[in-house]
Amino acid sequence: MDKKADIVAVAKAARVSPSTVSRSFNHPELVKATTRKRIDRAVRKLGYIRNRAAQTIHGIRSATIGLVVPTVDQTIFAELIQSFSDSVEEMGFTILLASHGYDLDREYALTRKMLEHRVDGVALIGLDHAADTYKLLAQQSTPALLLWNYAADAPLPCVGTDNFRAGQMIGAHVAGLGHRRIATIFPPVHENDRASHRLAGILDALHREDRSVPEGWHHATPYDVAAAKRSAVELMRAPTPPTAIICGNDVLAWGALHALAARGIRVPEDVTVTGIGDFRGSSDFEPALTTVRIPAGAIGLRAAQSIVALITAEDSAPVQFELAPELVIRATSAPVPS
Repeated sequence: MDKKADIVAVAKAARVSPSTVSRSFNHPELVKATTRKRIDRAVRKLGYIRNRAAQTIHGIRSATIGLVVPTVDQTIFAELIQSFSDSVEEMGFTILLASHGYDLDREYALTRKMLEHRVDGVALIGLDHAADTYKLLAQQSTPALLLWNYAADAPLPCVGTDNFRAGQMIGAHVAGLGHRRIATIFPPVHENDRASHRLAGILDALHREDRSVPEGWHHATPYDVAAAKRSAVELMRAPTPPTAIICGNDVLAWGALHALAARGIRVPEDVTVTGIGDFRGSSDFEPALTTVRIPAGAIGLRAAQSIVALITAEDSAPVQFELAPELVIRATSAPVPS
């Protein structure tokens, strides 16, 4: 049986030193692209597999980062996951991805499994997590980062946006257009701090303008287009229907727009519809969706840089970032019909 290839064999095949091969794996940004390509060709040719167990550079055990998200079923976190994954890969790491289905007890179990796989760091979505999860990360002294939602007083370093502010922005926009009959379609806010902060921001902005959401006009639905369609239809069946529907994210707004178009209800002439997120595709709807842009790609990039800095103990690298949401006014919002 042929002897398994080692790093020396890879270096010889690529015509570089073993230290250059190691540097290409651990700090690819320090190695020329042409050299990395030669090393990659040698790795593929020889079938070389790195010995992660023996790796101790900067305390790295596996060059793997655990990312635990609430869901991968919708586009909600797709851009964030892609950006985070691409960015950590450029720095020599790989992600181990898991989803907990908005169940924080399950998130704790998944975090334990991540640590059993000896990940070098763990990234979690949002600010609200089980006390046992925070305790576990502290007990294991594992570098950890919170992303997507931001708060200056977060219990761990965090990179994200102020979802309360995002809610305020869209609430103030709708109120500023003169709407008073306002409904909301939101996901359940239990164990979802992003949704709860957005809803609180919306209600705060409406209250400031002496407005509110009438009883029965706040619909809680899953992150699902079909569920949002049903909610929109029910809301518009009211004897005096709402003139504006604020949705907790763009997926729910897409559902509302589909339902209204199917029933000949004009947007925005008859009813204003807004989202939050500015997911890919929202600008391509007819009419294009008014929403609040959550900078998912930038959050993923910054979060990747921050978790790697925590893992490699690069004290000079900042690990805390707030990225501002942005109101994007398009064609689904207009002043209240006269």
